[in-house]
Amino acid sequence: MNTYCTNALHQIEVAVMSLIAVMDKLEESDLEIRPTQGKYSAGELLRHIAVICRADVLISMEASEKEMSRYYESVEMNNLKEIQAELLGNYSSLVQLYHDMTEEDLHAKKTSYWGVVYSRYEWLLQISSHLYHHRGQLHAMLVHCGQKDPAVPLFE
Repeated sequence: MNTYCTNALHQIEVAVMSLIAVMDKLEESDLEIRPTQGKYSAGELLRHIAVICRADVLISMEASEKEMSRYYESVEMNNLKEIQAELLGNYSSLVQLYHDMTEEDLHAKKTSYWGVVYSRYEWLLQISSHLYHHRGQLHAMLVHCGQKDPAVPLFE
């Protein structure tokens, strides 16, 4: 695996492990925190975060909108332990996928179902950004709406 992928995957690991640590501090009832009507609750956001590594890979493999809908419908997580297991499993699969990619694979351009074109390496960076974005949302939601600071370092 090239150094750039190793480093990007390390940053994704930092996000994933800090999310696991945050979840370890939560109660099942915290999943119901919803700061804004019509927007994700903490549990819905965590379920979304848990599938990012897999869903974004599928998108980067040019899955159709219909295929993505089927994927999202097929995933079920009912509690914090199941969310953690899904997140860790999807991260592990991501690492394996990128570990096996050649330089040519990393430079191959892939088009999302909505028309965005990135190289596979850019998709990896997008996955990292996506995880950090939602981790920040979750942290703000817990602290400012749930009055629950998980006191977990978010960066190394």
